[in-house]
Amino acid sequence: MSLSSAVLTSVPPAGRFSAEQSLKVYDLMLRTRLLEERLIAMYKQGDGYFWIGGPGEEAFNVPLGILANKGEGVDHDYLHLHYRSSGTLLAMGADPVDSLRQMKNVASDPYSKGRNFAGHFSKRAWNIVPVSSPIEVQFSIAIGTARAQRAGTGAKGITIVQGGDAGTAEGDFATALVWSSRKGNELPMLMIVTNNRFGISTPFAGQHGYEQVSDRGKAFGMPTAVVDGNDPEASYAALAKALEYVRTERKPYLLEAMVSRLRGHSSASGANVAKNEVDCLERFEHTLESRAVMTRAQMESRRAAITAELLEASRHVRDEAPPAPGTIWDYVFTDKNHVGGER
Repeated sequence: MSLSSAVLTSVPPAGRFSAEQSLKVYDLMLRTRLLEERLIAMYKQGDGYFWIGGPGEEAFNVPLGILANKGEGVDHDYLHLHYRSSGTLLAMGADPVDSLRQMKNVASDPYSKGRNFAGHFSKRAWNIVPVSSPIEVQFSIAIGTARAQRAGTGAKGITIVQGGDAGTAEGDFATALVWSSRKGNELPMLMIVTNNRFGISTPFAGQHGYEQVSDRGKAFGMPTAVVDGNDPEASYAALAKALEYVRTERKPYLLEAMVSRLRGHSSASGANVAKNEVDCLERFEHTLESRAVMTRAQMESRRAAITAELLEASRHVRDEAPPAPGTIWDYVFTDKNHVGGER
């Protein structure tokens, strides 16, 4: 098993990662960051139409992917993610090359067959519901899978839904709060807000009547928490606690992760590097150095190896074919008689 697909086990919820676990988490965080940088480079070179991603959210999204119970059907977790969730996908075992294929919009893109923007993942075998461009609609959609998991089936899976802080102004977020917390009909739903204190270009201050988005869950009687999303160990512990509650109590939980946005909102704003933001990857590297888990030379060697791997993969993807014109109506409907094949 490669480090990029390795899964953590037996992590003390309130303690440090072991050296081995630290290396696995670091590798996934680094691979996620370098994947985003490669996607940005592809966009700027004309090998894609649009970029949006999550540089700065790796320390939270990687633990989420590690802890998710992946599989198909109500006995596994449904994940309603957003377009900054590449770290979660890689931690679950996704191949980074598939993200490059979606950026290039080639027919081999397994998420949308070359039909969607970068970062718009979906995978039925892992209960990853298709990511959509309209913000926060996933919070309304998540009610459906959570109800299916509650509907007297004895299902063991839960629903995990994630979005950003600006999207909580949408009615979909309020809808999820209401429907998940109805007395006697509570839903097994973990609601996650990754708060980078920015909308597209609008700062958090002045847009909200509270200091923390998680405070909104208190009025609905659900447990809430805020975690430093730039710390992978703190994120893992907070996620493990929240997931255990939802899995056991079959009730909702609202978790807010304070994260950084290291690039502009998307390629629409140039994907430029942001200043004065905490870089979770750099911070974890300092931690690994201070604990003598890795040397700076080992980190640079690993970075160079992954960078070269992704560059070579992008060169191959450039030569892959786009969707054929005759397939334009494929994948519009789920009925196999209409689309002519398996999903």
